[in-house]
Amino acid sequence: MNTPLSRFFNRYRKEGCLAVVLLFVAFWTIFFSRNTEANSFIQSLIESRFLSLRNLENLSRQVGMYGIFSLGMGLVIISGGIDLSVGSLMALFGTVFFFFLTGSHAWIPGMPWAPAILVLILFSVMVGVLHGWLIAKIRMPAFVVTLCGLLGYRGLAQTMTHDTAIGYYDAKFNVEGLESLLTGEIFGLPAAFITFIAICLIVYYLLHLSVFGRYLLALGRNEQAARYSGINTVLIMAFAYIICSVLAAVSALFFALYTADVVPSIHGNFFELYAIAGAVLGGCSLRGGEGTVIGIVLGTTVLLVLQNMVNLLGYDSSFSKVITALVILGGVLVDRFDIWRLLSRPKNAAAA
Repeated sequence: MNTPLSRFFNRYRKEGCLAVVLLFVAFWTIFFSRNTEANSFIQSLIESRFLSLRNLENLSRQVGMYGIFSLGMGLVIISGGIDLSVGSLMALFGTVFFFFLTGSHAWIPGMPWAPAILVLILFSVMVGVLHGWLIAKIRMPAFVVTLCGLLGYRGLAQTMTHDTAIGYYDAKFNVEGLESLLTGEIFGLPAAFITFIAICLIVYYLLHLSVFGRYLLALGRNEQAARYSGINTVLIMAFAYIICSVLAAVSALFFALYTADVVPSIHGNFFELYAIAGAVLGGCSLRGGEGTVIGIVLGTTVLLVLQNMVNLLGYDSSFSKVITALVILGGVLVDRFDIWRLLSRPKNAAAA
């Protein structure tokens, strides 16, 4: 029987967290009202700490910075893989970028920020090619390759800096306009959020409107069948890891300028888990072959709203790690038992 409930769950099977987003926004809007004696919902809405301009600006900036690398992780998960090195890569990219600006490392030439960004993107492409070659061509497990990256990239960044902080305030080259470009505002919105929206449109086209997207989904569902049907699975898988690495570099630029310096031992810690949590909560199956850009965006938003809630409640920020763990566990359980499909089953089919 085609009931409204079944139609809802069928429609939002992969974007089911949309309802969760709306629920949290409505609840915390009222809960965090400055005036606890508000006489109406409208008054609570206007006086909400959650919807304060400062909080929304910070939240949108975080959604932008976290969402960029979560999109890359989502594509890798859709391909049937995983990338555990994202956080360490961001620490390494931030370190290398600041060495470009300061010219203080013997192996890294100093240069202005514009060519430094281009060289950093090329470096991220090389890292993605390495991951894709090892995983898709050499057939090494993605978990092992990226776990080695998780340890190696951060260790390399720590070695380069002697485990000390490095920032752009000591830059010997012109950095005029860099801070306003990456940490400023565009049309009244944080630059990171505007960049995130632009990248979302590009990734949406790649995943949902291009041949690459169809091949990527086919690869994730059944790699052997995709190969037998004539798809170059090695190239498609490698391209997914290249995109993930490039988006990690873009996000690393925003985080590096936002924090003003990089301490490799802690910079980007657990970011790969936030990316996985956002993608899984947004409907990406860890088995591969399922996921949407809208779902990843909504999943990341839900995760950051939850963290924002923890901060507004005054709890220790470390509690957000517990939230992240529960989100990943819940997302995997939903995927494992196909909760959305069970909820949308017709009553007569359930009875049979």
